[in-house]
Amino acid sequence: MSNNGITRRGAMRSGAGVVAAGALGAPMVHAQGTAGSLRFAFWDHWVPGANGALQQLAQRWGERNRVNMTLDFINTTGNQLQLTIAAQAQSRSGHDGISLLPWDPGTYASQLEPCDDVMGRLVAKYGAVNPVAEFLGKREGAWRGVPATAGTQTKPACVRFDLLQQHAGIDIRAMWPARNERGPTADQWTWDTFLRAAEACHRAGVPFGLPMGQFTDAVDWVGALFISYGARITDERGNPTIRGNQELRQAIDYAVRLSRFLPNDVWAWDDASNNRALISGRSALIFNPPSAWAVAKRDAPQVAENCWTVPMPAGPRGRYLAYLPYITGIWAFGRNKTAAKAFLEFISERESAELCSTMSQGYDIPPFLSMSDFPVWEREGPPVGTIFNYPLKAHQQATYSIAFSPAPPELAQQMYIRALNTQVIARIAQGGENMETALGWLEREITNMRRGG
Repeated sequence: MSNNGITRRGAMRSGAGVVAAGALGAPMVHAQGTAGSLRFAFWDHWVPGANGALQQLAQRWGERNRVNMTLDFINTTGNQLQLTIAAQAQSRSGHDGISLLPWDPGTYASQLEPCDDVMGRLVAKYGAVNPVAEFLGKREGAWRGVPATAGTQTKPACVRFDLLQQHAGIDIRAMWPARNERGPTADQWTWDTFLRAAEACHRAGVPFGLPMGQFTDAVDWVGALFISYGARITDERGNPTIRGNQELRQAIDYAVRLSRFLPNDVWAWDDASNNRALISGRSALIFNPPSAWAVAKRDAPQVAENCWTVPMPAGPRGRYLAYLPYITGIWAFGRNKTAAKAFLEFISERESAELCSTMSQGYDIPPFLSMSDFPVWEREGPPVGTIFNYPLKAHQQATYSIAFSPAPPELAQQMYIRALNTQVIARIAQGGENMETALGWLEREITNMRRGG
Protein backbone atom coordinates (compact mmCIF):
# COMPACT_ATOMS: atom_id res chain seq x y z
CA MET A 1 0.00 0.00 0.00
CA SER A 2 1.27 3.44 -0.87
CA ASN A 3 0.62 5.55 2.20
CA ASN A 4 1.46 9.20 2.03
CA GLY A 5 -0.66 10.12 5.05
CA ILE A 6 -0.29 13.43 6.83
CA THR A 7 -1.83 14.75 10.00
CA ARG A 8 -3.11 18.27 10.36
CA ARG A 9 -0.22 19.12 12.66
CA GLY A 10 2.22 17.55 10.23
CA ALA A 11 0.89 19.58 7.37
CA MET A 12 1.30 22.77 9.41
CA ARG A 13 4.91 21.90 10.14
CA SER A 14 5.57 21.29 6.46
CA GLY A 15 4.36 24.76 5.63
CA ALA A 16 1.51 23.73 3.37
CA GLY A 17 -0.37 26.81 2.20
CA VAL A 18 -3.88 27.72 3.19
CA VAL A 19 -6.32 28.61 0.43
CA ALA A 20 -8.47 31.71 0.50
CA ALA A 21 -11.64 31.54 2.57
CA GLY A 22 -15.03 30.83 0.98
CA ALA A 23 -18.62 30.52 2.14
CA LEU A 24 -19.52 27.04 3.36
CA GLY A 25 -22.89 25.36 3.23
CA ALA A 26 -21.85 22.52 5.54
CA PRO A 27 -23.27 22.44 9.10
CA MET A 28 -21.05 23.24 12.06
CA VAL A 29 -19.69 20.09 13.64
CA HIS A 30 -18.47 21.45 16.97
CA ALA A 31 -19.31 23.86 19.74
CA GLN A 32 -16.27 24.11 21.97
CA GLY A 33 -13.15 22.03 22.30
CA THR A 34 -12.30 19.29 19.83
CA ALA A 35 -14.83 17.75 17.47
CA GLY A 36 -12.88 14.51 17.29
CA SER A 37 -10.93 13.13 14.37
CA LEU A 38 -11.47 12.08 10.77
CA ARG A 39 -9.44 9.73 8.63
CA PHE A 40 -9.99 9.63 4.88
CA ALA A 41 -8.37 7.50 2.19
CA PHE A 42 -8.09 9.13 -1.21
CA TRP A 43 -6.77 7.89 -4.52
CA ASP A 44 -3.05 8.63 -4.86
CA HIS A 45 -2.74 11.09 -7.73
CA TRP A 46 -0.65 10.49 -10.83
CA VAL A 47 0.18 14.19 -11.25
CA PRO A 48 3.16 15.27 -9.11
CA GLY A 49 2.00 17.57 -6.30
CA ALA A 50 -1.73 17.11 -6.95
CA ASN A 51 -2.38 15.43 -3.58
CA GLY A 52 -1.43 18.77 -2.04
CA ALA A 53 -4.84 20.24 -2.91
CA LEU A 54 -6.71 17.84 -0.63
CA GLN A 55 -4.01 18.21 2.00
CA GLN A 56 -4.48 21.98 2.01
CA LEU A 57 -8.26 21.68 2.12
CA ALA A 58 -8.15 19.16 4.98
CA GLN A 59 -5.84 21.40 6.96
CA ARG A 60 -8.06 24.41 6.48
CA TRP A 61 -11.31 22.60 7.25
CA GLY A 62 -9.83 20.79 10.25
CA GLU A 63 -8.60 24.02 11.80
CA ARG A 64 -11.95 25.73 11.33
CA ASN A 65 -13.90 22.88 12.83
CA ARG A 66 -11.34 21.67 15.38
CA VAL A 67 -11.21 18.23 13.84
CA ASN A 68 -7.95 16.32 13.69
CA MET A 69 -7.58 15.28 10.07
CA THR A 70 -5.58 12.38 8.63
CA LEU A 71 -5.41 11.70 4.91
CA ASP A 72 -4.00 8.55 3.36
CA PHE A 73 -3.34 8.27 -0.37
CA ILE A 74 -3.59 4.82 -1.94
CA ASN A 75 -2.82 4.13 -5.57
CA THR A 76 -4.58 1.79 -7.96
CA THR A 77 -1.51 0.01 -9.32
CA GLY A 78 -1.97 -3.64 -8.48
CA ASN A 79 -5.56 -2.84 -7.43
CA GLN A 80 -4.31 -1.61 -4.04
CA LEU A 81 -7.19 0.82 -3.54
CA GLN A 82 -9.74 -1.78 -4.62
CA LEU A 83 -8.31 -4.32 -2.17
CA THR A 84 -8.36 -1.77 0.66
CA ILE A 85 -12.03 -0.98 0.01
CA ALA A 86 -12.93 -4.68 0.00
CA ALA A 87 -10.97 -5.37 3.20
CA GLN A 88 -12.57 -2.49 5.08
CA ALA A 89 -16.05 -3.47 3.93
CA GLN A 90 -15.47 -7.04 5.07
CA SER A 91 -13.99 -6.11 8.45
CA ARG A 92 -16.36 -3.14 8.96
CA SER A 93 -13.45 -1.05 10.14
CA GLY A 94 -10.93 1.38 8.69
CA HIS A 95 -11.24 4.94 7.40
CA ASP A 96 -14.27 7.17 7.94
CA GLY A 97 -14.43 7.83 4.22
CA ILE A 98 -12.72 6.42 1.14
CA SER A 99 -12.39 7.00 -2.61
CA LEU A 100 -14.61 4.58 -4.50
CA LEU A 101 -14.09 3.41 -8.05
CA PRO A 102 -16.92 3.71 -10.59
CA TRP A 103 -18.96 0.62 -9.74
CA ASP A 104 -18.19 0.50 -6.00
CA PRO A 105 -21.17 2.61 -4.79
CA GLY A 106 -23.51 -0.06 -6.10
CA THR A 107 -21.42 -2.97 -4.90
CA TYR A 108 -21.09 -1.63 -1.33
CA ALA A 109 -24.38 0.32 -1.18
CA SER A 110 -25.61 -1.36 2.00
CA GLN A 111 -22.42 -0.39 3.86
CA LEU A 112 -22.28 3.25 2.74
CA GLU A 113 -23.92 6.16 4.52
CA PRO A 114 -26.60 7.83 2.34
CA CYS A 115 -25.52 11.34 1.31
CA ASP A 116 -28.78 12.75 -0.07
CA ASP A 117 -28.65 15.69 2.33
CA VAL A 118 -25.19 16.74 1.14
CA MET A 119 -25.99 16.21 -2.53
CA GLY A 120 -29.31 18.06 -2.18
CA ARG A 121 -27.52 21.19 -0.99
CA LEU A 122 -24.78 20.93 -3.60
CA VAL A 123 -27.17 20.36 -6.51
CA ALA A 124 -29.33 23.29 -5.36
CA LYS A 125 -26.24 25.48 -5.43
CA TYR A 126 -24.36 24.19 -8.50
CA GLY A 127 -26.95 22.45 -10.66
CA ALA A 128 -26.82 19.12 -12.43
CA VAL A 129 -24.18 16.45 -11.88
CA ASN A 130 -22.53 14.56 -14.72
CA PRO A 131 -25.14 11.94 -15.69
CA VAL A 132 -22.63 9.06 -15.57
CA ALA A 133 -21.58 10.04 -12.03
CA GLU A 134 -25.24 10.17 -11.00
CA PHE A 135 -25.93 6.78 -12.62
CA LEU A 136 -23.06 5.25 -10.65
CA GLY A 137 -23.49 7.16 -7.37
CA LYS A 138 -27.22 6.75 -6.80
CA ARG A 139 -28.02 3.20 -5.76
CA GLU A 140 -30.87 1.64 -3.84
CA GLY A 141 -32.72 4.94 -3.91
CA ALA A 142 -30.02 7.13 -2.39
CA TRP A 143 -26.70 8.80 -3.11
CA ARG A 144 -24.07 6.38 -1.76
CA GLY A 145 -21.34 8.98 -1.68
CA VAL A 146 -20.40 12.37 -3.09
CA PRO A 147 -18.98 12.57 -6.65
CA ALA A 148 -15.39 13.78 -6.34
CA THR A 149 -13.34 16.28 -8.27
CA ALA A 150 -9.95 14.86 -7.24
CA GLY A 151 -9.14 11.90 -9.45
CA THR A 152 -12.17 12.14 -11.72
CA GLN A 153 -10.91 11.97 -15.26
CA THR A 154 -11.67 11.53 -18.93
CA LYS A 155 -9.46 9.68 -21.38
CA PRO A 156 -9.21 11.52 -24.68
CA ALA A 157 -6.27 11.09 -27.03
CA CYS A 158 -2.98 12.69 -26.04
CA VAL A 159 -1.27 13.07 -29.41
CA ARG A 160 2.28 13.82 -30.42
CA PHE A 161 1.14 16.28 -33.09
CA ASP A 162 4.57 16.42 -34.68
CA LEU A 163 4.76 12.65 -35.16
CA LEU A 164 1.16 12.33 -36.39
CA GLN A 165 1.79 15.06 -38.96
CA GLN A 166 5.08 13.56 -40.07
CA HIS A 167 4.01 9.92 -40.37
CA ALA A 168 0.24 10.00 -40.96
CA GLY A 169 -0.22 13.41 -42.61
CA ILE A 170 -2.78 14.56 -40.04
CA ASP A 171 -2.67 18.12 -38.64
CA ILE A 172 -4.45 17.34 -35.38
CA ARG A 173 -4.25 20.90 -34.05
CA ALA A 174 -6.06 22.23 -37.13
CA MET A 175 -8.66 19.49 -36.68
CA TRP A 176 -9.19 20.26 -32.97
CA PRO A 177 -7.99 23.83 -32.22
CA ALA A 178 -7.81 25.31 -28.70
CA ARG A 179 -11.10 27.12 -28.96
CA ASN A 180 -14.77 26.21 -28.78
CA GLU A 181 -15.15 25.16 -32.39
CA ARG A 182 -14.36 22.21 -34.61
CA GLY A 183 -11.69 22.42 -37.27
CA PRO A 184 -12.71 21.93 -40.93
CA THR A 185 -11.58 18.27 -40.91
CA ALA A 186 -12.92 17.26 -37.49
CA ASP A 187 -15.57 15.00 -39.06
CA GLN A 188 -12.72 12.88 -40.44
CA TRP A 189 -11.55 11.95 -36.92
CA THR A 190 -13.12 8.50 -36.98
CA TRP A 191 -11.94 5.04 -35.97
CA ASP A 192 -11.24 4.31 -39.68
CA THR A 193 -8.90 7.31 -39.88
CA PHE A 194 -7.43 6.25 -36.56
CA LEU A 195 -6.66 2.76 -37.88
CA ARG A 196 -4.76 4.13 -40.90
CA ALA A 197 -2.82 6.51 -38.66
CA ALA A 198 -1.99 3.68 -36.26
CA GLU A 199 -0.58 1.60 -39.11
CA ALA A 200 1.51 4.53 -40.39
CA CYS A 201 2.97 5.29 -36.96
CA HIS A 202 3.63 1.60 -36.34
CA ARG A 203 5.67 1.42 -39.53
CA ALA A 204 7.58 4.52 -38.46
CA GLY A 205 8.54 2.96 -35.13
CA VAL A 206 6.33 5.15 -32.92
CA PRO A 207 3.22 2.95 -32.44
CA PHE A 208 0.16 4.12 -30.58
CA GLY A 209 0.47 3.15 -26.90
CA LEU A 210 -2.93 1.61 -26.22
CA PRO A 211 -3.02 -0.81 -23.25
CA MET A 212 -4.99 -4.03 -23.75
CA GLY A 213 -4.62 -5.58 -20.29
CA GLN A 214 -6.89 -5.66 -17.26
CA PHE A 215 -6.37 -2.20 -15.74
CA THR A 216 -8.65 0.80 -15.94
CA ASP A 217 -6.95 2.64 -18.82
CA ALA A 218 -7.39 -0.43 -21.05
CA VAL A 219 -10.95 -1.22 -19.97
CA ASP A 220 -12.08 2.39 -20.28
CA TRP A 221 -10.86 3.16 -23.80
CA VAL A 222 -12.05 -0.18 -25.16
CA GLY A 223 -15.40 0.46 -23.45
CA ALA A 224 -15.76 3.76 -25.30
CA LEU A 225 -14.76 2.07 -28.58
CA PHE A 226 -17.44 -0.60 -28.10
CA ILE A 227 -20.20 1.91 -27.35
CA SER A 228 -19.22 4.00 -30.38
CA TYR A 229 -20.11 0.91 -32.44
CA GLY A 230 -23.33 0.41 -30.44
CA ALA A 231 -21.84 -2.74 -28.86
CA ARG A 232 -23.13 -3.66 -25.40
CA ILE A 233 -22.73 -7.12 -23.92
CA THR A 234 -25.67 -7.11 -21.48
CA ASP A 235 -28.98 -5.35 -21.03
CA GLU A 236 -30.02 -3.37 -17.95
CA ARG A 237 -30.92 -6.56 -16.07
CA GLY A 238 -27.60 -8.21 -16.83
CA ASN A 239 -28.88 -10.60 -19.48
CA PRO A 240 -26.12 -11.35 -22.02
CA THR A 241 -26.73 -9.77 -25.43
CA ILE A 242 -24.03 -11.68 -27.28
CA ARG A 243 -25.88 -13.82 -29.81
CA GLY A 244 -26.70 -12.12 -33.09
CA ASN A 245 -25.05 -8.92 -31.89
CA GLN A 246 -23.56 -7.55 -35.11
CA GLU A 247 -22.40 -4.32 -33.46
CA LEU A 248 -20.35 -6.32 -30.98
CA ARG A 249 -18.79 -8.37 -33.76
CA GLN A 250 -17.85 -5.21 -35.66
CA ALA A 251 -16.26 -3.62 -32.59
CA ILE A 252 -14.24 -6.72 -31.73
CA ASP A 253 -13.15 -7.19 -35.34
CA TYR A 254 -11.97 -3.58 -35.43
CA ALA A 255 -10.03 -3.94 -32.18
CA VAL A 256 -8.31 -7.10 -33.41
CA ARG A 257 -7.18 -5.33 -36.60
CA LEU A 258 -6.00 -2.30 -34.63
CA SER A 259 -4.03 -4.47 -32.19
CA ARG A 260 -1.70 -5.56 -35.02
CA PHE A 261 -0.27 -2.04 -35.06
CA LEU A 262 0.31 -1.78 -31.32
CA PRO A 263 3.43 -2.78 -29.35
CA ASN A 264 3.57 -6.55 -28.83
CA ASP A 265 3.44 -6.35 -25.04
CA VAL A 266 0.32 -4.15 -24.65
CA TRP A 267 -1.57 -7.20 -23.39
CA ALA A 268 0.47 -7.00 -20.17
CA TRP A 269 0.49 -3.21 -19.76
CA ASP A 270 -0.75 -1.56 -16.58
CA ASP A 271 -1.98 2.02 -16.14
CA ALA A 272 1.58 3.38 -16.07
CA SER A 273 2.83 1.65 -19.22
CA ASN A 274 1.08 3.96 -21.68
CA ASN A 275 2.37 6.98 -19.78
CA ARG A 276 5.92 5.67 -20.05
CA ALA A 277 5.54 5.04 -23.78
CA LEU A 278 4.57 8.65 -24.41
CA ILE A 279 7.07 10.23 -22.02
CA SER A 280 9.95 8.20 -23.43
CA GLY A 281 9.19 9.43 -26.95
CA ARG A 282 8.41 5.91 -28.20
CA SER A 283 4.72 6.52 -28.95
CA ALA A 284 2.74 8.96 -31.07
CA LEU A 285 -0.56 8.65 -29.18
CA ILE A 286 -2.16 7.37 -25.98
CA PHE A 287 -5.61 7.66 -24.40
CA ASN A 288 -5.08 9.35 -21.06
CA PRO A 289 -5.78 12.28 -18.75
CA PRO A 290 -3.05 14.97 -18.68
CA SER A 291 -0.87 13.11 -16.16
CA ALA A 292 1.50 11.70 -18.81
CA TRP A 293 1.87 15.16 -20.32
CA ALA A 294 2.38 16.70 -16.85
CA VAL A 295 5.19 14.27 -16.02
CA ALA A 296 6.73 14.79 -19.45
CA LYS A 297 6.71 18.53 -18.77
CA ARG A 298 8.96 17.81 -15.81
CA ASP A 299 11.08 14.94 -17.14
CA ALA A 300 10.99 15.21 -20.94
CA PRO A 301 9.99 18.78 -21.93
CA GLN A 302 10.80 18.13 -25.58
CA VAL A 303 7.96 15.57 -25.56
CA ALA A 304 5.47 17.68 -23.59
CA GLU A 305 5.78 20.69 -25.86
CA ASN A 306 4.67 18.54 -28.83
CA CYS A 307 1.55 17.04 -27.16
CA TRP A 308 -2.05 17.97 -27.97
CA THR A 309 -5.21 16.54 -26.40
CA VAL A 310 -8.17 15.79 -28.69
CA PRO A 311 -11.46 13.87 -28.41
CA MET A 312 -11.66 10.14 -29.01
CA PRO A 313 -12.49 9.15 -32.63
CA ALA A 314 -16.11 8.67 -33.68
CA GLY A 315 -17.65 5.33 -34.57
CA PRO A 316 -20.80 4.37 -36.52
CA ARG A 317 -22.95 5.21 -33.47
CA GLY A 318 -21.26 8.43 -32.48
CA ARG A 319 -18.33 9.83 -30.56
CA TYR A 320 -17.89 8.73 -26.94
CA LEU A 321 -15.42 9.84 -24.30
CA ALA A 322 -14.21 7.38 -21.69
CA TYR A 323 -15.06 8.76 -18.25
CA LEU A 324 -13.82 7.47 -14.90
CA PRO A 325 -15.40 9.26 -11.94
CA TYR A 326 -14.32 8.84 -8.35
CA ILE A 327 -17.01 8.99 -5.68
CA THR A 328 -16.07 9.49 -2.04
CA GLY A 329 -18.11 7.29 0.27
CA ILE A 330 -18.63 7.39 4.02
CA TRP A 331 -18.74 4.01 5.70
CA ALA A 332 -21.99 3.36 7.57
CA PHE A 333 -19.87 1.94 10.39
CA GLY A 334 -17.81 5.16 10.59
CA ARG A 335 -17.60 6.89 13.95
CA ASN A 336 -17.90 10.55 12.93
CA LYS A 337 -20.32 10.60 10.03
CA THR A 338 -21.65 14.13 10.61
CA ALA A 339 -18.17 15.60 10.40
CA ALA A 340 -17.35 13.38 7.41
CA LYS A 341 -20.34 14.73 5.50
CA ALA A 342 -19.41 18.32 6.32
CA PHE A 343 -15.87 17.73 5.06
CA LEU A 344 -17.07 16.18 1.79
CA GLU A 345 -19.43 19.10 1.24
CA PHE A 346 -16.60 21.53 1.80
CA ILE A 347 -14.24 19.91 -0.70
CA SER A 348 -17.07 19.87 -3.28
CA GLU A 349 -17.51 23.65 -3.16
CA ARG A 350 -16.56 25.48 -6.36
CA GLU A 351 -13.50 27.11 -4.81
CA SER A 352 -12.25 23.76 -3.49
CA ALA A 353 -12.93 22.00 -6.80
CA GLU A 354 -11.01 24.66 -8.71
CA LEU A 355 -8.05 24.26 -6.38
CA CYS A 356 -8.00 20.51 -7.14
CA SER A 357 -8.23 21.09 -10.90
CA THR A 358 -5.55 23.75 -10.86
CA MET A 359 -3.05 21.87 -8.69
CA SER A 360 -3.54 18.73 -10.82
CA GLN A 361 -2.67 20.81 -13.90
CA GLY A 362 -6.17 20.32 -15.29
CA TYR A 363 -6.40 16.57 -14.63
CA ASP A 364 -9.30 16.66 -12.12
CA ILE A 365 -12.77 17.11 -13.64
CA PRO A 366 -15.50 18.46 -11.29
CA PRO A 367 -18.74 16.44 -11.31
CA PHE A 368 -20.93 19.54 -11.61
CA LEU A 369 -21.43 20.64 -15.22
CA SER A 370 -21.51 24.29 -14.12
CA MET A 371 -17.84 24.00 -13.18
CA SER A 372 -16.60 23.23 -16.70
CA ASP A 373 -15.37 26.82 -17.13
CA PHE A 374 -12.22 26.78 -15.00
CA PRO A 375 -9.45 28.70 -16.81
CA VAL A 376 -6.85 26.00 -16.14
CA TRP A 377 -7.77 24.11 -19.32
CA GLU A 378 -7.14 27.19 -21.47
CA ARG A 379 -3.94 28.44 -19.95
CA GLU A 380 -1.96 25.26 -19.27
CA GLY A 381 1.09 24.63 -21.43
CA PRO A 382 3.45 24.15 -23.13
CA PRO A 383 2.13 24.38 -25.67
CA VAL A 384 -0.62 26.71 -24.45
CA GLY A 385 -3.98 25.11 -25.20
CA THR A 386 -2.64 21.58 -25.10
CA ILE A 387 -5.45 20.40 -22.76
CA PHE A 388 -8.19 22.74 -23.98
CA ASN A 389 -10.12 19.78 -25.39
CA TYR A 390 -9.55 17.55 -22.34
CA PRO A 391 -12.97 18.16 -20.69
CA LEU A 392 -15.94 17.30 -22.86
CA LYS A 393 -17.29 20.44 -24.57
CA ALA A 394 -20.29 21.02 -26.81
CA HIS A 395 -18.33 21.46 -30.04
CA GLN A 396 -16.83 17.98 -29.66
CA GLN A 397 -20.29 16.46 -30.19
CA ALA A 398 -19.46 13.56 -27.88
CA THR A 399 -21.04 11.67 -24.99
CA TYR A 400 -19.48 10.47 -21.76
CA SER A 401 -19.25 6.69 -21.44
CA ILE A 402 -18.54 4.11 -18.76
CA ALA A 403 -17.53 0.59 -19.70
CA PHE A 404 -20.14 -2.18 -19.23
CA SER A 405 -23.13 0.10 -18.80
CA PRO A 406 -26.06 -0.47 -18.48
CA ALA A 407 -25.37 -3.67 -16.51
CA PRO A 408 -26.41 -3.88 -12.82
CA PRO A 409 -23.53 -2.67 -10.62
CA GLU A 410 -22.75 -6.00 -8.97
CA LEU A 411 -22.31 -7.63 -12.39
CA ALA A 412 -20.62 -4.61 -13.97
CA GLN A 413 -18.09 -4.54 -11.14
CA GLN A 414 -17.04 -8.12 -11.87
CA MET A 415 -16.87 -7.56 -15.63
CA TYR A 416 -14.86 -4.37 -15.11
CA ILE A 417 -12.29 -5.98 -12.77
CA ARG A 418 -12.03 -9.04 -15.00
CA ALA A 419 -11.75 -6.78 -18.07
CA LEU A 420 -14.00 -8.95 -20.18
CA ASN A 421 -13.89 -6.47 -23.06
CA THR A 422 -10.11 -6.63 -23.51
CA GLN A 423 -9.99 -10.35 -22.75
CA VAL A 424 -12.37 -11.25 -25.55
CA ILE A 425 -10.18 -9.31 -27.98
CA ALA A 426 -7.05 -11.01 -26.65
CA ARG A 427 -8.54 -14.48 -27.13
CA ILE A 428 -8.76 -13.78 -30.87
CA ALA A 429 -5.69 -11.59 -31.43
CA GLN A 430 -3.35 -13.46 -29.10
CA GLY A 431 -5.01 -16.81 -28.49
CA GLY A 432 -5.91 -17.58 -32.09
CA GLU A 433 -9.58 -18.27 -31.36
CA ASN A 434 -12.20 -17.51 -33.96
CA MET A 435 -15.02 -15.04 -33.31
CA GLU A 436 -17.60 -17.73 -32.49
CA THR A 437 -15.40 -19.40 -29.87
CA ALA A 438 -14.46 -16.10 -28.23
CA LEU A 439 -18.07 -14.90 -28.06
CA GLY A 440 -19.11 -18.25 -26.61
CA TRP A 441 -16.50 -17.78 -23.87
CA LEU A 442 -17.78 -14.26 -23.21
CA GLU A 443 -21.37 -15.41 -22.79
CA ARG A 444 -20.35 -18.24 -20.45
CA GLU A 445 -18.31 -15.83 -18.31
CA ILE A 446 -21.25 -13.46 -17.91
CA THR A 447 -23.63 -16.33 -17.16
CA ASN A 448 -21.28 -17.74 -14.52
CA MET A 449 -20.91 -14.32 -12.88
CA ARG A 450 -24.67 -13.96 -12.67
CA ARG A 451 -24.89 -17.35 -11.00
CA GLY A 452 -22.19 -16.36 -8.52
CA GLY A 453 -19.54 -18.58 -10.09
